[in-house]
Amino acid sequence: MRDPAHPTTVEEAEVALATTVLVDGFVFTEGPRWRDGRLWFSDIHGHAVVAATPAGEPEVIVKVDADDPSGLGWLPDGRLLIVGMERQQILRLEPGGELVCHADLSSQARGSLNDMIVANDGVAYVGDMGTKLWEDGPRRPGQTFCVRPDGSFTVAADDLRSPNGHVLTDDETVLIVAESGGHCLTAFDRSPSGELSNQRIYAELLPASPDVPVSAPDGICLDSDAAVWVADPVGCRVLRVLPGGEVTDIIGYSRDVPVACALGGADRRTLYVCVAHAWQRERLAGTRTGRIDQIAVTVSGAGKP
Repeated sequence: MRDPAHPTTVEEAEVALATTVLVDGFVFTEGPRWRDGRLWFSDIHGHAVVAATPAGEPEVIVKVDADDPSGLGWLPDGRLLIVGMERQQILRLEPGGELVCHADLSSQARGSLNDMIVANDGVAYVGDMGTKLWEDGPRRPGQTFCVRPDGSFTVAADDLRSPNGHVLTDDETVLIVAESGGHCLTAFDRSPSGELSNQRIYAELLPASPDVPVSAPDGICLDSDAAVWVADPVGCRVLRVLPGGEVTDIIGYSRDVPVACALGGADRRTLYVCVAHAWQRERLAGTRTGRIDQIAVTVSGAGKP
């Protein structure tokens, strides 16, 4: 890692880190989460939730045939929650394997649901992108829903610009949201009862180069130095950003698209990156090029995911 005390330009931050493939052969991997010694993730266009061992042995946990699964999280009793993107629902996997509706957000959701984080008390925060990803329609402000363990919900934050990845700090007092359409990370204070307040910019993100129009943060994760690892599919890179916007490290991809990342492994010093050749459903039809890369880093993960 670079010394955070010395400012670093985007060009100077690119680093050569050893990257290997954990698993491949999926359609489009998303929502990585480290839990119980395995990396869990969604294969959105493959309609499945999968868990892989550190040795790269995948197991399909559940098929989600009726929707596109995305963000993942767990209730305090261990039951898995899954975002159903297009039906705008949160699904719950019961111990017997039945997939049921935990919360139906369709009455207030404006677009496709996407990422989600679940606090220790079972309160989930779910991003509504504001527009349907696979339909031609109006672009509207996005929002983050607060979903209680009983399935009731409220709008925790509104007027967001395509809210995507969500993370919680270790003490769960701060929620950070990647605003894909706002080219920034946005932070909120989280109260003990789950409300969000004090909206502020955590970090502005600059484009990867003059030839790239924007930096659009997708999936994110937090480390113990309060830095955020950000998957930027438009810039074909994963970058580590300190509060305020200083970039310390960049992992570049020549043509592939990194869409999400998580810190895991026994010491939480393995960065897992969901990678695809494209993100559009029509371009991925009939392909199995989605994979998850793994990279050893020096600063351990913190918070959730």
